[in-house]
Amino acid sequence: MGFEFVILDWFQNIHCAVLDVLAVALSTLGDHGVIWIALALVMLAIPRTRRAGLAMALALIGYQILGNGVIKPLVARPRPCDINTAVTMLVPRPNGWSFPSGHSGSSFAAAFALWFQHSPLRWPAVIFASLMALSRLYLYVHFPTDVLTGALLGLALGWCASRLADAAMRRWGKKS
Repeated sequence: MGFEFVILDWFQNIHCAVLDVLAVALSTLGDHGVIWIALALVMLAIPRTRRAGLAMALALIGYQILGNGVIKPLVARPRPCDINTAVTMLVPRPNGWSFPSGHSGSSFAAAFALWFQHSPLRWPAVIFASLMALSRLYLYVHFPTDVLTGALLGLALGWCASRLADAAMRRWGKKS
């Protein structure tokens, strides 16, 4: 864990008012996956984006089950702010365990579902997911390996969900 604190401490050294506001805002947008759920619902409602919306919804459900429901309680890793309590927190300590990062996992699951669906939103979604993941390090609520594992799990779930959405849409005879 030593190298992870080196990275987290580097983020602590770059704190400034602008980055503090941005990190808190990005992190708040990711709370409970609300931004991704809302986007998925909007896309599901529009026929030409329905397949991508379905892929996003499936990826988010997959992350909720696997990441939050299985892996987090199984690993039960404390958060960095629980170990180094000297750090000044910009956000309240999140509930639950640290590994893997739920913000990162759900963000990358949704973003990569869009990526594998070749959505025009794929680049903005991946950039936004990356910034959200970095905000979790900046805010000292996740270790780098929490964020990296969340991103990799999100990538895998985005790919699987995209394939499932393709199969479901073919089966239901939809062209979207």
